Amino acid sequence: MRNIYNIKKKVRFLNLIIGSLVLIFSSCRSKNSENKIKKDLRPNILIVMLDDLGFSDISCYGSEIPTPNIDRLAKNGLLYTHFRNAARCCPSRASLMTGLYPHRAGLGHMMNDLGHEGYKGDLSLSTVTIAEALKMVGYNTYMAGKWHLTRFTDPNASNHNWPLQRGFDEFFGTLPGYGSQYKPAGLMEGNKFIDPQEDFFYTEALTDKSISYIEKASESENPFFLYLSYTAPHYPLHAKEGFIAKHRGRFSKGWDSLRIQRFNRLKGLGIIPLTTELSDRDGMGIPWEEEPNKAWQESRMEAYSGMIEHVDQGIGRILSALIKNEQLDNTLIFFLSDNGGSAEGHLNNTVERWGTPWRSKLIPEKTKDGQKVTSGDFVGLELGPENTFGSYGPQWSNLSNAPFRMHKNWVHEGGISTPFIVHWPNGIIDRGKLRHQSGHIMDIMATCLEVSGGTYPTEYNGHAIKPLQGVSLVPSFEDNPLNRNEPLFWEHEGNRAVIKGKWKLVSAYPGSWSNMMEFKNKGNWELYNLDTDRTETNNLSKFYPELVEELTNAWQHWADKKGVVDYKELDLEIY
Repeated sequence: MRNIYNIKKKVRFLNLIIGSLVLIFSSCRSKNSENKIKKDLRPNILIVMLDDLGFSDISCYGSEIPTPNIDRLAKNGLLYTHFRNAARCCPSRASLMTGLYPHRAGLGHMMNDLGHEGYKGDLSLSTVTIAEALKMVGYNTYMAGKWHLTRFTDPNASNHNWPLQRGFDEFFGTLPGYGSQYKPAGLMEGNKFIDPQEDFFYTEALTDKSISYIEKASESENPFFLYLSYTAPHYPLHAKEGFIAKHRGRFSKGWDSLRIQRFNRLKGLGIIPLTTELSDRDGMGIPWEEEPNKAWQESRMEAYSGMIEHVDQGIGRILSALIKNEQLDNTLIFFLSDNGGSAEGHLNNTVERWGTPWRSKLIPEKTKDGQKVTSGDFVGLELGPENTFGSYGPQWSNLSNAPFRMHKNWVHEGGISTPFIVHWPNGIIDRGKLRHQSGHIMDIMATCLEVSGGTYPTEYNGHAIKPLQGVSLVPSFEDNPLNRNEPLFWEHEGNRAVIKGKWKLVSAYPGSWSNMMEFKNKGNWELYNLDTDRTETNNLSKFYPELVEELTNAWQHWADKKGVVDYKELDLEIY
């Protein structure tokens, strides 16, 4: 068996070497027997990003929500237990696209220029994207979905950081961070803004467009890179009734019981150790037994689940397209979420207070057939239809992030832990195995470079390029350690963390959000042993003061070096 393993390993290595020389030596290409097109032997690369999906929101990570097609990827690939993002939409996307920490890429916060290099609200021109790097070595590059990497979204202003200007051959999607599934703001084809067609639904349109890209790529001799960035299940919770109906009654036990069930499934799956303790319900939540509007609360989670199922169905269609075109075995697929589940409930129309240049378009006043759109979450109003624009609130988000603490925005495990699946039959021997290496979203760039034979440039388009910070995940495919020689760091809205080996130092910024969460240790460092306490329930900071000092100094050194600014100096409303 070991000899077979070594042979396969050598074959994979040979394929990568051949692939890296394919643009020079045409003899290194084989013929497709069906269409007679010479095919590059390097893998296609597909990144599937979901928006605000919690760690345990898919069934292979313990959820009660059926996701058979995503589970299929996990069953025939690798499932990672310690993979993390950058806690928020655009910081994570900047890290993914560039292989850098978000502050180095210019997106330490959101889509506003805060007067500091790391907080420009616009992807730095001293970076390269995965699309640009892969295009340099012959890949066809496509994107479908949410971009959210530039504040320049005016059609009459600069488009220097739109997808086509950052390495993609074709783009169908949206520039801003959120919007309606029925009538998304800023829908684009290429560099042109377009109106949604009749019976438009964004999740379906993104799946359809991705399949068309796969079909087109099958007619080319070059491999493809496809970045599929769904906006589901980010609010507004829009889902078709047929998908919602499948989940009626699924959440009648409430967030407390279901959270315990997910916790037990995660232990049974080996994703968390059997000795793990379940973290407490977050401060904004109340016991399910005390919830006065149970039926309405259930309906919110039913709509959320309908969005996830719709995406799962789309992934199934994409896998079928890859099989049809004989591309599945040699397509490296990454599946992940940009941050944890979101606590952004909008009771009493509080969604109105989040300002944005796109505000009037992000939440339309009327539907396509003239109905008034109700923005915010009003008790009794069931979400899903086009005339609603709401979210599911912190109690359900606490379920989404089970078994962890906190939510999107924070850098406790509930905010930065993502399900992460890697599927590549031609390049990964193991099937359905767990991987416990500590990975970061910025590592995907380095991985793409290694499997494609690409190199990371020092200069691009006349700009000096900041050095790559992520490391390749390829060693973990064979369950070897990653080649990372320093800790991992986080900062978002004053929330801070550092992970070094089994130790995590973390703190929550003492803003109004944390006040609402009744957070008891605001602004202070907490220390956790992740090997025994992944759920961050036993703060060891008072027992290891020297370690706290060491990690605090390491974090501060990183912050000073990477352009992190004290959040008090950024003059932002802390919500």
